[in-house]
Amino acid sequence: MDETLLLVAALFGLIVGSFLNVVIHRLPRMLEQQWAQDVALWLAEHDGGPAPTTSPAAAPTPAPYNLARPRSHCPACGQALAWRDNIPLLGYLFLRGRCRACQSPIGWRYPAVELLTAVLFAACAWRWGLSASALVWAAFAATLLALACIDADTQLLPDALTLPLLWGGLISAAAGWSQTALSDALWGAVAGYLALWLVQQGFALVTGKQGIGQGDFKLLAALGAWLGWQALLPLLLLASLSGAVVGLGLRWSGRLGAGQPLAFGPYLAMAGAAVMWLAPPYGLWP
Repeated sequence: MDETLLLVAALFGLIVGSFLNVVIHRLPRMLEQQWAQDVALWLAEHDGGPAPTTSPAAAPTPAPYNLARPRSHCPACGQALAWRDNIPLLGYLFLRGRCRACQSPIGWRYPAVELLTAVLFAACAWRWGLSASALVWAAFAATLLALACIDADTQLLPDALTLPLLWGGLISAAAGWSQTALSDALWGAVAGYLALWLVQQGFALVTGKQGIGQGDFKLLAALGAWLGWQALLPLLLLASLSGAVVGLGLRWSGRLGAGQPLAFGPYLAMAGAAVMWLAPPYGLWP
């Protein structure tokens, strides 16, 4: 394997990992803002909200908040980061893990996400070489990483990530990039969604509570689209086992209270990444 290719893939992964940090931090907040605006609009339309005190023309325009704006800044003091502080991984090392302005500590997950993305991209280049397959599987792994972090933080699996992941799996299968037959990908998506939907319906019927979120349905459907229906049972076994082990550990340590929900998305994502490597040609199943 060309070492230059691995290095380029790792460097590209660092850049993508830096962008993933933005997505992980901002996308849930963007959704919350949109939901708040939708609720306020609905209340106003149904005469349930407060009467407007100013005309729409006089209302202040909110500052833009998206994946591009405002500039990256310290969450503690609001100081905008210099370009050199935004260099993936190196910026964290140069700053010694602290904000240049206020010396507040920078979360360890920022460099961890960048480094892990670099490793994933290099691994995809090592396995699939310079090919479309390497690119789509690297995108698959990066999306799973973002979803795992978002769900761990907020217990949300945004449609903005799960649905493109689902369609990406079907398109990659149709194009021959993912090495998954299109029929296997299609039935994997259908069976993946239905499997958790049926579990949720049964749980709700017995307990009257919602045990699994709809985002988990969509994530497992997306994993089925990428890995085929044959992967669903190993995926669920790996995710359930790892989730149970971590959940018991958190309960034992007192960090998870009785009745407190545990996000399932991170374990589905980790299982998806594991099955990606154990799938053919390494022989988890024929």
